[in-house]
Amino acid sequence: MIDDFLAGDLTQVEAAVRAAAAAEIMPRYRQLADDDVIEKNGPHDLVTTADRRAEEHLTASLSRLLPGSAVVGEEAVHADPKVYEALGGDAPVWIVDPVDGTRQFVRGEPGFCTLVALAHRGEVLASWTYAPALDEMAVAVRGRGATVDGTAIRAGSPAPDAVLRIAMSHPDYTSDEQKRALLGLRAEGFAARPCGSAGLEYLAVARGEVDGLAFSWEYAWDHAAGLLLVAEAGGAQATLSGAPFRVAGGNDLPFTAARDRATADRILAALRAGA
Repeated sequence: MIDDFLAGDLTQVEAAVRAAAAAEIMPRYRQLADDDVIEKNGPHDLVTTADRRAEEHLTASLSRLLPGSAVVGEEAVHADPKVYEALGGDAPVWIVDPVDGTRQFVRGEPGFCTLVALAHRGEVLASWTYAPALDEMAVAVRGRGATVDGTAIRAGSPAPDAVLRIAMSHPDYTSDEQKRALLGLRAEGFAARPCGSAGLEYLAVARGEVDGLAFSWEYAWDHAAGLLLVAEAGGAQATLSGAPFRVAGGNDLPFTAARDRATADRILAALRAGA
Protein backbone atom coordinates (compact mmCIF):
# COMPACT_ATOMS: atom_id res chain seq x y z
CA MET A 1 0.00 0.00 0.00
CA ILE A 2 2.60 2.54 1.04
CA ASP A 3 4.96 1.73 -1.86
CA ASP A 4 2.17 2.15 -4.39
CA PHE A 5 1.19 5.45 -2.84
CA LEU A 6 4.75 6.81 -2.94
CA ALA A 7 5.08 5.72 -6.56
CA GLY A 8 1.91 7.62 -7.45
CA ASP A 9 1.05 11.28 -7.83
CA LEU A 10 2.32 12.98 -4.68
CA THR A 11 1.30 16.41 -5.93
CA GLN A 12 -2.12 15.58 -4.51
CA VAL A 13 -0.60 15.83 -1.02
CA GLU A 14 0.88 19.21 -1.86
CA ALA A 15 -2.54 20.29 -3.09
CA ALA A 16 -4.16 19.15 0.16
CA VAL A 17 -1.64 21.13 2.23
CA ARG A 18 -2.16 24.24 0.15
CA ALA A 19 -5.94 23.87 0.33
CA ALA A 20 -5.94 23.60 4.13
CA ALA A 21 -3.78 26.72 4.42
CA ALA A 22 -5.93 28.65 1.96
CA ALA A 23 -9.19 27.68 3.67
CA GLU A 24 -8.26 27.80 7.36
CA ILE A 25 -4.97 29.63 7.96
CA MET A 26 -4.53 32.55 5.61
CA PRO A 27 -8.04 34.01 6.07
CA ARG A 28 -7.13 34.34 9.79
CA TYR A 29 -3.61 35.69 9.22
CA ARG A 30 -3.46 39.12 10.85
CA GLN A 31 -7.22 38.80 11.42
CA LEU A 32 -7.34 36.88 14.71
CA ALA A 33 -9.91 37.90 17.28
CA ASP A 34 -9.13 37.64 21.00
CA ASP A 35 -11.17 34.46 21.34
CA ASP A 36 -9.26 32.86 18.43
CA VAL A 37 -6.13 32.48 20.62
CA ILE A 38 -5.94 30.15 23.62
CA GLU A 39 -3.09 29.27 25.98
CA LYS A 40 -2.52 25.51 26.25
CA ASN A 41 0.24 25.08 28.82
CA GLY A 42 1.22 28.69 29.41
CA PRO A 43 1.68 32.03 27.68
CA HIS A 44 4.33 30.67 25.30
CA ASP A 45 2.26 27.63 24.23
CA LEU A 46 -0.58 28.95 22.11
CA VAL A 47 -3.22 27.42 19.90
CA THR A 48 -5.50 29.32 17.55
CA THR A 49 -8.67 28.61 15.66
CA ALA A 50 -6.48 28.34 12.57
CA ASP A 51 -4.43 25.51 14.15
CA ARG A 52 -7.51 23.48 15.04
CA ARG A 53 -9.41 24.04 11.81
CA ALA A 54 -6.39 23.40 9.58
CA GLU A 55 -5.62 20.14 11.40
CA GLU A 56 -9.21 19.00 10.99
CA HIS A 57 -9.05 19.86 7.29
CA LEU A 58 -5.78 17.97 6.81
CA THR A 59 -6.92 14.96 8.83
CA ALA A 60 -9.92 14.54 6.54
CA SER A 61 -8.09 15.13 3.25
CA LEU A 62 -4.98 13.08 4.00
CA SER A 63 -7.02 10.14 5.28
CA ARG A 64 -8.92 10.14 2.00
CA LEU A 65 -5.71 10.15 -0.02
CA LEU A 66 -4.33 7.08 1.79
CA PRO A 67 -7.14 4.86 3.14
CA GLY A 68 -6.10 2.90 6.22
CA SER A 69 -3.59 5.51 7.34
CA ALA A 70 -3.58 7.18 10.73
CA VAL A 71 -3.08 10.86 11.52
CA VAL A 72 -1.00 12.12 14.44
CA GLY A 73 -1.64 15.85 14.74
CA GLU A 74 -0.43 18.22 17.43
CA GLU A 75 -3.90 19.32 18.47
CA ALA A 76 -5.38 15.81 18.41
CA VAL A 77 -2.58 14.59 20.70
CA HIS A 78 -3.16 17.53 23.03
CA ALA A 79 -6.80 16.40 23.32
CA ASP A 80 -5.94 12.67 23.59
CA PRO A 81 -2.28 11.70 24.21
CA LYS A 82 -3.00 8.10 23.15
CA VAL A 83 -3.20 9.30 19.53
CA TYR A 84 0.61 9.52 19.60
CA GLU A 85 0.85 5.75 19.95
CA ALA A 86 0.00 5.36 16.25
CA LEU A 87 3.64 6.24 15.52
CA GLY A 88 4.60 2.81 16.83
CA GLY A 89 1.93 0.90 14.91
CA ASP A 90 1.91 -0.88 11.56
CA ALA A 91 -0.30 1.55 9.64
CA PRO A 92 1.16 4.44 7.65
CA VAL A 93 0.99 7.65 9.68
CA TRP A 94 0.54 11.24 8.62
CA ILE A 95 2.34 13.52 11.10
CA VAL A 96 0.78 16.99 11.08
CA ASP A 97 1.65 20.34 12.58
CA PRO A 98 -1.01 22.67 11.18
CA VAL A 99 0.71 25.91 12.20
CA ASP A 100 4.34 25.53 13.22
CA GLY A 101 5.39 28.88 14.65
CA THR A 102 2.07 29.78 16.24
CA ARG A 103 3.60 32.66 18.19
CA GLN A 104 4.84 34.22 14.95
CA PHE A 105 1.42 33.64 13.37
CA VAL A 106 -0.33 35.33 16.31
CA ARG A 107 2.04 38.30 16.05
CA GLY A 108 1.21 38.65 12.35
CA GLU A 109 4.71 37.68 11.22
CA PRO A 110 5.29 35.51 8.11
CA GLY A 111 7.65 33.04 9.82
CA PHE A 112 5.26 30.12 10.26
CA CYS A 113 4.52 27.01 8.23
CA THR A 114 2.40 23.90 7.88
CA LEU A 115 4.27 20.61 8.33
CA VAL A 116 3.15 17.22 7.02
CA ALA A 117 5.21 14.03 6.99
CA LEU A 118 4.33 10.47 6.01
CA ALA A 119 5.95 7.75 8.11
CA HIS A 120 5.70 3.96 8.27
CA ARG A 121 7.06 1.79 11.07
CA GLY A 122 9.20 4.61 12.39
CA GLU A 123 10.71 5.68 9.08
CA VAL A 124 9.80 9.05 7.57
CA LEU A 125 9.23 8.53 3.86
CA ALA A 126 8.04 11.90 2.56
CA SER A 127 7.48 15.40 3.86
CA TRP A 128 5.94 18.74 2.94
CA THR A 129 6.89 22.08 4.50
CA TYR A 130 4.65 24.93 3.36
CA ALA A 131 5.12 28.56 4.35
CA PRO A 132 1.81 30.06 3.17
CA ALA A 133 2.62 33.70 3.91
CA LEU A 134 5.78 33.31 1.81
CA ASP A 135 4.16 30.90 -0.69
CA GLU A 136 7.07 28.45 -0.50
CA MET A 137 6.64 24.67 -0.65
CA ALA A 138 9.51 22.36 0.27
CA VAL A 139 9.10 18.66 -0.52
CA ALA A 140 11.32 15.70 0.32
CA VAL A 141 10.87 12.04 -0.60
CA ARG A 142 13.26 9.46 0.79
CA GLY A 143 15.89 8.62 -1.82
CA ARG A 144 14.64 11.25 -4.27
CA GLY A 145 16.08 14.49 -2.90
CA ALA A 146 14.62 17.74 -1.65
CA THR A 147 13.07 20.63 -3.56
CA VAL A 148 11.63 24.09 -2.95
CA ASP A 149 8.94 25.03 -5.44
CA GLY A 150 10.22 22.28 -7.72
CA THR A 151 13.90 23.32 -7.66
CA ALA A 152 16.40 20.95 -6.05
CA ILE A 153 18.21 22.22 -2.96
CA ARG A 154 21.45 21.12 -1.30
CA ALA A 155 22.68 21.95 2.17
CA GLY A 156 26.35 22.04 1.20
CA SER A 157 29.07 22.45 3.83
CA PRO A 158 30.39 25.41 5.81
CA ALA A 159 34.06 26.33 5.47
CA PRO A 160 36.20 24.21 7.82
CA ASP A 161 37.11 27.21 10.00
CA ALA A 162 33.73 28.96 9.81
CA VAL A 163 31.85 30.15 12.86
CA LEU A 164 28.79 27.92 12.83
CA ARG A 165 25.38 29.57 12.68
CA ILE A 166 23.16 27.58 15.05
CA ALA A 167 19.46 27.84 15.92
CA MET A 168 18.63 26.12 19.20
CA SER A 169 15.97 25.58 21.81
CA HIS A 170 15.26 28.59 23.97
CA PRO A 171 16.68 28.01 27.49
CA ASP A 172 13.25 28.72 29.01
CA TYR A 173 11.97 25.46 27.52
CA THR A 174 14.73 23.13 28.68
CA SER A 175 15.64 21.10 31.74
CA ASP A 176 18.68 22.06 33.82
CA GLU A 177 20.67 19.23 32.25
CA GLN A 178 19.69 20.33 28.75
CA LYS A 179 20.58 23.95 29.58
CA ARG A 180 24.09 22.84 30.48
CA ALA A 181 24.43 20.92 27.21
CA LEU A 182 23.18 23.84 25.14
CA LEU A 183 25.62 26.18 26.88
CA GLY A 184 28.31 24.27 25.02
CA LEU A 185 27.16 26.14 21.92
CA ARG A 186 27.99 29.49 23.54
CA ALA A 187 31.66 28.67 23.02
CA GLU A 188 34.07 30.15 20.48
CA GLY A 189 33.31 28.93 16.98
CA PHE A 190 29.53 29.06 17.32
CA ALA A 191 27.01 31.83 16.76
CA ALA A 192 23.92 30.46 18.50
CA ARG A 193 20.46 32.01 18.77
CA PRO A 194 16.99 30.86 19.89
CA CYS A 195 15.02 29.16 17.13
CA GLY A 196 11.89 30.42 15.44
CA SER A 197 9.54 28.04 13.64
CA ALA A 198 11.27 24.66 13.77
CA GLY A 199 10.05 23.77 10.29
CA LEU A 200 11.52 26.92 8.75
CA GLU A 201 14.78 26.44 10.65
CA TYR A 202 15.10 22.96 9.11
CA LEU A 203 14.43 24.50 5.69
CA ALA A 204 17.18 27.05 6.32
CA VAL A 205 19.63 24.22 7.08
CA ALA A 206 18.56 22.32 3.95
CA ARG A 207 19.27 25.47 1.92
CA GLY A 208 22.62 26.11 3.61
CA GLU A 209 21.43 29.35 5.20
CA VAL A 210 21.88 28.01 8.75
CA ASP A 211 24.64 25.54 9.62
CA GLY A 212 22.86 23.47 12.24
CA LEU A 213 20.16 23.08 14.86
CA ALA A 214 20.16 21.88 18.46
CA PHE A 215 16.76 20.97 19.89
CA SER A 216 15.80 19.66 23.31
CA TRP A 217 12.25 18.43 22.61
CA GLU A 218 11.13 15.56 20.42
CA TYR A 219 7.49 15.99 19.36
CA ALA A 220 7.29 14.28 15.99
CA TRP A 221 5.15 16.98 14.38
CA ASP A 222 7.93 19.55 14.89
CA HIS A 223 10.77 17.42 13.54
CA ALA A 224 9.69 14.62 11.18
CA ALA A 225 9.23 16.76 8.08
CA GLY A 226 12.36 18.82 8.62
CA LEU A 227 14.68 15.93 9.43
CA LEU A 228 13.83 14.23 6.14
CA LEU A 229 14.19 17.53 4.29
CA VAL A 230 17.68 18.05 5.70
CA ALA A 231 18.68 14.44 5.04
CA GLU A 232 17.54 14.57 1.42
CA ALA A 233 19.41 17.86 0.95
CA GLY A 234 22.61 16.05 2.01
CA GLY A 235 22.60 16.92 5.70
CA ALA A 236 23.00 14.78 8.81
CA GLN A 237 21.38 14.34 12.21
CA ALA A 238 22.01 12.55 15.51
CA THR A 239 20.98 12.58 19.15
CA LEU A 240 23.34 13.26 22.04
CA SER A 241 24.27 9.58 22.23
CA GLY A 242 25.12 9.53 18.53
CA ALA A 243 22.10 7.43 17.63
CA PRO A 244 19.68 8.62 14.93
CA PHE A 245 16.59 10.54 16.04
CA ARG A 246 13.51 8.30 16.39
CA VAL A 247 10.17 9.89 15.51
CA ALA A 248 8.32 7.67 18.01
CA GLY A 249 10.37 9.16 20.88
CA GLY A 250 12.74 7.97 23.57
CA ASN A 251 15.67 10.02 22.22
CA ASP A 252 18.78 11.13 24.11
CA LEU A 253 18.36 14.91 24.06
CA PRO A 254 19.42 17.43 22.87
CA PHE A 255 19.83 16.35 19.25
CA THR A 256 21.15 18.07 16.16
CA ALA A 257 20.50 18.38 12.45
CA ALA A 258 23.21 20.00 10.35
CA ARG A 259 24.38 20.72 6.83
CA ASP A 260 26.80 17.77 6.80
CA ARG A 261 28.15 15.02 9.05
CA ALA A 262 31.26 16.95 10.10
CA THR A 263 29.13 19.87 11.26
CA ALA A 264 26.75 17.56 13.13
CA ASP A 265 29.73 15.94 14.86
CA ARG A 266 31.11 19.34 15.81
CA ILE A 267 27.78 20.38 17.34
CA LEU A 268 27.46 17.09 19.22
CA ALA A 269 30.96 17.49 20.65
CA ALA A 270 30.02 20.96 21.95
CA LEU A 271 26.78 19.68 23.45
CA ARG A 272 28.60 16.85 25.21
CA ALA A 273 31.22 19.27 26.53
CA GLY A 274 28.44 21.42 27.98
CA ALA A 275 26.71 18.44 29.54
